[in-house]
Amino acid sequence: MTVRAALFDVFGTVVDWRTGIAGHVDEWMDTRGVTGVDSFAFADEWRSRYDPSMREVREGRRPFARLDVLHRENLVEVLLSHRITASDDDVDALNSSWHALPAWPDSVAGITRMKSAMIVAPLSNGNVSLLLDMAKAAGIPWDAVLGAEVAHAYKPTPDAYLRTADILGLAPEECLMVAAHNSDLKAAQQCGFGTAFVRRPTEHGPSQTVDLEAGGQWDHVADSMEDLATALGC
Repeated sequence: MTVRAALFDVFGTVVDWRTGIAGHVDEWMDTRGVTGVDSFAFADEWRSRYDPSMREVREGRRPFARLDVLHRENLVEVLLSHRITASDDDVDALNSSWHALPAWPDSVAGITRMKSAMIVAPLSNGNVSLLLDMAKAAGIPWDAVLGAEVAHAYKPTPDAYLRTADILGLAPEECLMVAAHNSDLKAAQQCGFGTAFVRRPTEHGPSQTVDLEAGGQWDHVADSMEDLATALGC
């Protein structure tokens, strides 16, 4: 079937979360006189709590909670691990860093080209306000803002993919999942989606060891969003 929608993982695929969060951490620490914190290590520690917190929701041990809530809970734990005391307002300010992450240099141009031929939208674990703010800040031209909060399910559970396709009125086979993570593409493929792997070999920094290459029989493998747009005829 013809691809009618390209649906994108966001964190790591469309935006450079690690560089963005580290930059916000540096600024936040500096304005509060906190020293001796490696901002990239802080960002990595914060991100490492991402999947375990969603697993609590996916496995039914807590009701659905939007990612902003999970991020804030995880941030409080990271601050405690560094023995940093912060007011609620200061925690909120740092938590909002996820709303203003930089796009990879090829993301906006590539997604804009794909938008000319198909629907483009996030299929992200991010909540709506987070993804809206991020798109405004980075200039990402989404047609719609979808994801876990809309589908009420976190990836890689099937409902996250299937409910998103249903919301768009599309069959799974009409949707292309675009991601830099093989696990995301595997889950989408099992739901009937087309798949496109975009390499992001520095998502986790210069010593990254995961998702350096395509790890499955994906429909497309590209080095950038612009390369993917070309492969899709856009």
